[in-house]
Amino acid sequence: MSDRVAIYPGSFDPPTNGHLDIVERSARLFDRVVVGVGRNLAKKTVFTADERIALMREACAKHPNVQVQAFDGLQVDFAKSVGAAFIIRGIRALSDFEFEFEMGNMNRRLAPGIEMVYLMTAPEYLFLSASRVKELVAFGAPVDAYVPPNVAKRLRAQMGKQGLRTGATEAND
Repeated sequence: MSDRVAIYPGSFDPPTNGHLDIVERSARLFDRVVVGVGRNLAKKTVFTADERIALMREACAKHPNVQVQAFDGLQVDFAKSVGAAFIIRGIRALSDFEFEFEMGNMNRRLAPGIEMVYLMTAPEYLFLSASRVKELVAFGAPVDAYVPPNVAKRLRAQMGKQGLRTGATEAND
């Protein structure tokens, strides 16, 4: 029997405890999980792709069956490139479902052999998003309860150096 391999793609800017909850639960369900950090050149990010990869690797280090790497392009192409038959997505609310439903149907057309797996967000993370964390940081609010310790430390360092760096692009990589 071959290994069950899944990808968990996202921008992870910054990684949150909600993201890590999905990683941890996925690590129990699959033999190998590849967290794909998207290098979307059009998307403005606080951290570069290399920084986001490093943050996720450190935060996921306790899971031996989890790898973190960058990807460009379509999720289904990334899944194929790492030998994954599953794409993991987290769903917080009805609004997430509509977006994921459309993307899932497109992915099915592009790669019928790859299954979408949707994990409901744990209740304590329903309100949490990377965007909310960035807003809190921009206003100087503590975020330690919402992100892993390594991410909180890096966000504080970002603020101390130059304020929240909005508008960093992947061209900085």
